[in-house]
Amino acid sequence: MLETVYDVMQLLKRFGTFVYTGDRNADLILMEMEVRHLHENGMISNGEFTKSLLILRRGK
Repeated sequence: MLETVYDVMQLLKRFGTFVYTGDRNADLILMEMEVRHLHENGMISNGEFTKSLLILRRGK
């Protein structure tokens, strides 16, 4: 279940994506881009996509 930014990071990690730039805002932007790419390629569900975006935008 996705509830926190950490959960989104774990979702990305399942696909071999690690995001850490040292700048939280930049990290959130990069994670959003990666989540979009995963969704566009059919690798995550609509529910995971929507929930991830809400979490990442709430974190900004």
